[in-house]
Amino acid sequence: MIENRYKRSITLMVNVLPLLILMIVGCKSDGNSNNDNKPNIESGSMKTITENIQNNVYPKIENPFRQRDFLPYLNDKWIGKAVSYGCYREGQAPGVTGPSETEILEDLKIIKQYWNLIRVYGSDSDTEKILKVIAEEKLPIKVMVGVWLENEVNNPERKAENIEQVLKAIELGNKYKDIIASISVGNETQVFWSFHKMGMDNLIKYIRYVRNNTSVPVTVADDYNFWNKAESKEVADEIDFIVCHIYPLWNGKTLEESIEWMGNIYFNDIITKHPEKQIAIGEVGWATTYNPEKKGDGEQGSLVKGEISVKAQEKFLLKLDKWIDENKVTTFLFEAFDEPWKGGGENSGPNEIEKHWGVFYKDRKPKESFKNYLNNVNGK
Repeated sequence: MIENRYKRSITLMVNVLPLLILMIVGCKSDGNSNNDNKPNIESGSMKTITENIQNNVYPKIENPFRQRDFLPYLNDKWIGKAVSYGCYREGQAPGVTGPSETEILEDLKIIKQYWNLIRVYGSDSDTEKILKVIAEEKLPIKVMVGVWLENEVNNPERKAENIEQVLKAIELGNKYKDIIASISVGNETQVFWSFHKMGMDNLIKYIRYVRNNTSVPVTVADDYNFWNKAESKEVADEIDFIVCHIYPLWNGKTLEESIEWMGNIYFNDIITKHPEKQIAIGEVGWATTYNPEKKGDGEQGSLVKGEISVKAQEKFLLKLDKWIDENKVTTFLFEAFDEPWKGGGENSGPNEIEKHWGVFYKDRKPKESFKNYLNNVNGK
């Protein structure tokens, strides 16, 4: 979604980055990793890597490029019916106030009843809490960890935060590699309509730093309107698999045509452009509330044509579930819980669409759409 999840004050200054990198790479692995699958650390000293990342020097691409398999399995069970997880509750927001480990555990106990693969969007202290809780509680959940990136040419102050995200992803990718299914470097940074669109050269630079210093599969998440362009191959060549967002609702589709349209985009547009890559659907969903009065270019009141209601979400969930069963495509439903901090937070009205994509309300109670969906698929 076109939402800035990681606006916050910069606490990591450039002059302390060398020490941070040395600490990260020098850390010994814990019980979640082993020595049989060491990360492909770049040649050269850590001082050189520090200087390179600060000075925008491109690290080398692996040669030959050995594609890592993205394996959405847990104990030999396919877990490709996945979900996006935003951990922030009422009064919380990224970089402002995060959830406690107790609150995260409450969420994950709900999630594990229905999903074993989740997606989070950044590499920060809140993501670290999520991984820590999964590890300590031995929860049956794997995670696609994100690296939140923004344009650092137009916003030079953002560079330190981008570097901080990359370094944290490397740390977490090595410490929790048995839990992390993949690392997604950047979210919707290349599609033409993105408010935080960044140069492809900077994106590729960060992809290489993450991939050259971890051993888990590395990907990039973006809208289908990037992955269906010829220039997307330059990014695809750098990653192990593709994560593609396909939203029927945002593209003016009705409920009746939604799944057929999504499948056509996936099979006839994206796969034909990238036949050599595994492709996961990283975001798809159906909101339950929106503001039809918000008109204009890119606004919900102009783009949305399908019915918005709890009942419509129920119908969409059933149609999507059937499609996933038939095609066995790893698909992340957007999303588990409503996120009240989004869409302007307290400065916007309660009917902003960005706040209402969850199948659970912000108080963690399931929507009737999800309860009815479960009754249907469970044959009740």
